[in-house]
Amino acid sequence: MSGAVERRRPRTAQQFVLEELRSAITSGELRPGAPIRQDALAARLEVSRVPLREALKTLEAEGLVVHHVHRGYFVAELSLGDLEEIYRIRALLETEAVSRTVALRPDGLVESLEAVQCEVERAAGAGDVTAMAEANRRFHFTLIDACGMPRLVRMITTLWDSTDAYRSLYYTDPEHRVTAVREHRGVLTCLREHDGQHVVDWLDDHRAHAVAALRTVLAPEED
Repeated sequence: MSGAVERRRPRTAQQFVLEELRSAITSGELRPGAPIRQDALAARLEVSRVPLREALKTLEAEGLVVHHVHRGYFVAELSLGDLEEIYRIRALLETEAVSRTVALRPDGLVESLEAVQCEVERAAGAGDVTAMAEANRRFHFTLIDACGMPRLVRMITTLWDSTDAYRSLYYTDPEHRVTAVREHRGVLTCLREHDGQHVVDWLDDHRAHAVAALRTVLAPEED
């Protein structure tokens, strides 16, 4: 977890712990299936067990952690079926959000996306998987947030949170990083041309390629 935590402390200890834990899980620092050592974590974050327990309950409700009786909390693991279901739901919700964004044509959207895409390509070229995953998420949510439907955005955010650790696995392969860059460029081209259907098509391919790659990671574990 980040060192300069004091500068980012929210108003309450529970919010602080929640943000730090969520970040550690979605970045892959805490890997799927890893146990959450509450005593060590509380000491590291300099908080009591009370806000930590409350944060873990919130993350359990979000599906990011699971609790096993007599064993404690663990970072949630996804089955292949879980992953495919989440990506299918994402496709349905994101198509609605992105179609709405394209119809609204908000000022400055393409320019904002181009700036984030520069970060995506810089990270991809450097082989920085963490930075690539973070920039990729900013690219997608710049597009999704512009739909003007906050409830829909919150639902999509929860789905992304539950698979972020797996998404980082996807970007460890240089070919996958190249594919993602190409697909983002396709989205940008279609946005400039106000071609909403092909924006959706590019994003469908983008998700499908990620699922296909992650299937090879998860399927052997289920044999």
